[in-house]
Amino acid sequence: MSSVVPAQPRRIWLDTDIMIGMKDKTPREVDDAIALIMALEHPDKIEIVGISTITYANYGHDVTQKLLGWYNKTGRTIPVYRGSDTAQDVGTENEATRALADALQLEKMPILAIGPVTNVATVIKNHPELIPQIEEVVVCAGRTPGLPFKPGLEKLSVGDYNFEMDPESFRILFDAGVNMVLSGYECSVYTFLGKTDIEFLNNATEADQWVYDQLRPWQQFNEELFGVDGFVPWDTTPLGYLTHPDYFKYYRDIPVRINVRQSDTTPGEDKPYLEVSYSYENTQWRATYAYKTLPGFEEIVINDLKRAAQKNVVTRHSDSLVRRAED
Repeated sequence: MSSVVPAQPRRIWLDTDIMIGMKDKTPREVDDAIALIMALEHPDKIEIVGISTITYANYGHDVTQKLLGWYNKTGRTIPVYRGSDTAQDVGTENEATRALADALQLEKMPILAIGPVTNVATVIKNHPELIPQIEEVVVCAGRTPGLPFKPGLEKLSVGDYNFEMDPESFRILFDAGVNMVLSGYECSVYTFLGKTDIEFLNNATEADQWVYDQLRPWQQFNEELFGVDGFVPWDTTPLGYLTHPDYFKYYRDIPVRINVRQSDTTPGEDKPYLEVSYSYENTQWRATYAYKTLPGFEEIVINDLKRAAQKNVVTRHSDSLVRRAED
């Protein structure tokens, strides 16, 4: 009688520019936080070895610790490290790059990089011997030529933020020959979270209520910018490549190039574009490019958030019973 050995979760490193809840003139993006909560809901598929922050690194460190305190039910302590605060200092070592280098020395793993890739590029630049230890780098960036980034009712063009913040670091990754997976605007725009999709978070638990109080203003801000009350959780599709790869369509081994031409976001200026096309012949860069999300992934996003919220409700109820018994 044969027995099936269950597959072990992939051990991954998460590099994130998480900004949820950061005080500013306008609400800040929330998709990194959603991706983190989702990742914690799939310990059978992935195991987060460590988390590094990029841009607003101190705030990112603190808010990540807060979210882990609320939503990490894995029984494992996940360390968080401060990375580059500007995404403009590739090559400069920091707490995060040292921790990532140490982790790669111990084991080979993929890196889920859902912000600018400065921290990852610093490790590659300063420790080229560790390149074979990186299984792949999964990023939220890239486009097919001529694709406009116009969410919602297509009132406004937005940039390829993670790439445009630090193009040089993307160049370092591609030049190093790292296996790259691009899952950006073109793939993510198929997923949308409206008001009714998150209403279950508007409950009596501290964690869910805090998250809801950040998500709801972000939805309303998106309506001001793009004409729709809701938002695209961009960073959930790079995560989905690791947890639910069958829910996406891909261009495999597609050539990649950085092209400079007129900006679609700043009139009168030029800017670089990270683009993929099988017609590109004068480049050695290659990537896996996720270009479409299939039906069902949006439901996975919502259900993961619901499961996380339900665990908090159960925990709150259990804590209440304990307090009553003590009284």
